[in-house]
Amino acid sequence: MKKIGFIGTGVMGRHMVRNLMKHGYAVSLYTRTKRKAEELLAEGAEWKETISELAREADVVITIVGFPEDVEEVYFKEDGILNNASGGTVFIDMTTSSPELAVKIAEAAQRNGQAALDAPVSGSDVFAEAGKLTIMAGGEPSSFEKVRPVLEAMGENVVLQGPPGAGQHTKMSNQIAIASTMMGVVEAITYAEKAGLDPAVVMSSIEHGAAGSFSLSKLGKKMIGNDFEPGFYVKHFVKDMGIALASAERMELPVPGLRLAKEMYEELMENGGENEGTQALYKYYKWKAEGNV
Repeated sequence: MKKIGFIGTGVMGRHMVRNLMKHGYAVSLYTRTKRKAEELLAEGAEWKETISELAREADVVITIVGFPEDVEEVYFKEDGILNNASGGTVFIDMTTSSPELAVKIAEAAQRNGQAALDAPVSGSDVFAEAGKLTIMAGGEPSSFEKVRPVLEAMGENVVLQGPPGAGQHTKMSNQIAIASTMMGVVEAITYAEKAGLDPAVVMSSIEHGAAGSFSLSKLGKKMIGNDFEPGFYVKHFVKDMGIALASAERMELPVPGLRLAKEMYEELMENGGENEGTQALYKYYKWKAEGNV
């Protein structure tokens, strides 16, 4: 499994490609905008002009694109992955997408003599750069074991969660937990400020107690420092929450925390924050708290 085709070189993807190359894999790339791949091409990746060309020549095809509709397009269109990859090729979709689409891809791949895993990731761009992503996989155990070394080149917590779709369901659980946590972090920091405390000093205490979390320790520091550069885009988090909410509704599961967080992030998007990091909720919350909305 030495020849890997990789589609999508955004905030996370570019670091994942670098780690694959560090582990000795030959990586070919396709993105809609070649300019986004130029650094990786200079570092040894190979450019492919079309998805079909990439798919034909790869043992493994990895995708990490923006939205479920992008996933559907790259897999199912006439010159896409499924119609052009050879039998025996393994597909790994690492986009956060819908569980239903993951099942659809896996069933189509099986009919073609191929295999597909849904393997979304958790962790910021910092974790992607360090090769320490959490990878939640769904698919057949034999296919998972076949590409485990590929996944372990990009992540250190790599777990098969169950059959096709299970990786995406696990990622939805992850995003539901983060959604309410982010609201709590924003409120906690703002409360400390209103009480006349130094929020950085407050955080040095509470991040080591029961309130500790990645959102508090990493993104909380960015909030205090007014650093809203994206490690993970607001627009992508809203997309993820929408998928999670739709899945919860199909299961008739009430998720009030998720629903409220999604509404707040949608307001942030409507006010120009779609391309900021998720920690920008702090800025918008303070703006609202000061009576600007």
